[in-house]
Amino acid sequence: MSVNKNVLEKMSSQELEKYIKPDTKVVPQAILYAFDILESRGKEFSSEEIELRNSLITTEKEKAEVIPHSNHKEAANLIYLSAALGVGNMIWTYESLSSGSAILTAVVTIAIIFGIGYLAGKGTEWIKYVLLVLLILGILAFPIVIMNFLADPVLGIINIVQTILQIWAVVLLFKVPKTVKV
Repeated sequence: MSVNKNVLEKMSSQELEKYIKPDTKVVPQAILYAFDILESRGKEFSSEEIELRNSLITTEKEKAEVIPHSNHKEAANLIYLSAALGVGNMIWTYESLSSGSAILTAVVTIAIIFGIGYLAGKGTEWIKYVLLVLLILGILAFPIVIMNFLADPVLGIINIVQTILQIWAVVLLFKVPKTVKV
């Protein structure tokens, strides 16, 4: 529920003091706003009122902390495995890393994949969309994967396994419930 602080600021101090009573039925965010407004108006708070404020602040912080769903952790592990296979891919095709720009591109790509895995493991919601877009772009390049498979079966298998792992990770991330909170 959203609380409009401007509405509370228009209230008298006596009305706001009703908000900070221990038996109030007002939402916690409104109580915290009332404390802020009354404090700015110079009100001195009792020890009970200060304790109420501190407990509300602690409770609100705990509610705001997101606990990663088990699918986030599993998806992150799949993405890490995909990145590790990318490192193996780099080692397998080391002769193609003959220029500085090729090395930089390979290292940045692997770092981005590890970064996506890290963010997925932390429960970042928007990373599933980034991974989905990158996966779609990767699938559009699937003919290159087939050519790699025909030219070098090990490289092709690594690419196919990476794609499967990333698809699996995207599916897991999209199966996470909307909000998981303390």
